[in-house]
Amino acid sequence: MTKTIAIVDEVLDLYETEIDVSQDRRKALNQLMNQRLASAIDLQMQLKQAHWNVKGPSFISLHKLFDEANELVSQYVDTIAERIVQFGGIAHGTIRLASLQTRLSEYPYSIGDGMAHVEAVARALSSFGSEVRTMIIEATELEEAGTADIFTEISRGIDKMLWFVEAHSQSSV
Repeated sequence: MTKTIAIVDEVLDLYETEIDVSQDRRKALNQLMNQRLASAIDLQMQLKQAHWNVKGPSFISLHKLFDEANELVSQYVDTIAERIVQFGGIAHGTIRLASLQTRLSEYPYSIGDGMAHVEAVARALSSFGSEVRTMIIEATELEEAGTADIFTEISRGIDKMLWFVEAHSQSSV
């Protein structure tokens, strides 16, 4: 396990690329994006946990909703990983590496009730959305508009999915 932690903490040399972003900025961006990749992978698996284990009167609608959310996040995992590699980095996409870097709270593994899953999924989506918005700011500070734009798109998708999930626990005002 110590060897794995060392790999995560170490900023590896980048592959050569003609992309016109300095090596120092690419290293900084890749380190930040790998952390977000870890949380995205964790979110993806939390959504599958909810999808597999949801029970109750809203089973079929929540089962389908959680699967739809997983498919959306799967696309974001791929987009983030590919951006890291475009900048000459190595995407840290294994479950073991993701578990070391994720910032999401642990998903409650023993729940079954649909509304408990709605609440847990909403918290996970909200936490990831917050990380994504932070990444937009960090990419902007590093003067990398393309990366900021990617995370802006991810932010819109996560916010929309959060709305879909939260609608299951909200009633009329």
